[in-house]
Amino acid sequence: MVYSAERTVRKINIEDININNAPIETERKFLIEFPDIEKLSLMPSYSCVHIEQTYLKKENGDKCRVRKIMDSQGVKYIFTQKEKISELSRYEFETQISKEEYENLLLLKMPHSNTIIKDRHTFFYNNQKYEVDIYEFWTDKATMEAETEKEDTQVLIPPCVTLIEEVTFDRRYRNSSLAKNHTF
Repeated sequence: MVYSAERTVRKINIEDININNAPIETERKFLIEFPDIEKLSLMPSYSCVHIEQTYLKKENGDKCRVRKIMDSQGVKYIFTQKEKISELSRYEFETQISKEEYENLLLLKMPHSNTIIKDRHTFFYNNQKYEVDIYEFWTDKATMEAETEKEDTQVLIPPCVTLIEEVTFDRRYRNSSLAKNHTF
């Protein structure tokens, strides 16, 4: 694996990763009213992390990003590449990287995009994992993702949130789009 950025410790070639060997992620996305954090915190298996997420340039069009994730345990850095299978499913390759690797990969930031800063609130409801992302640029809404085993799995809206609409198929609400333009 080789980074395109100079001065790296480990080599990760983001052009040559065999993404087809990666796990499959299937999820639905919802726009919700700005949630009551106290209600979220009462949900089973609740946790919260602070995320700084930056999208990277990639020649073949696959989505690559790096994340700086902070919680009560400390800081970790993650490199992720995704490849679309369908509107609901993607191959997802993730690996933990060093701070130096993270900083070097930031040199490959996608032009005309911003680093997304958000707090992610994770919990379980009805045996499904939910992730509520609260972005620094919105004060009236947030997004919620529900991870599912299959594309046709029914998703129940947890009682701790108020649904505005499903946005799974609305490209404007993808994180890569929000990094470019979060006001619409």
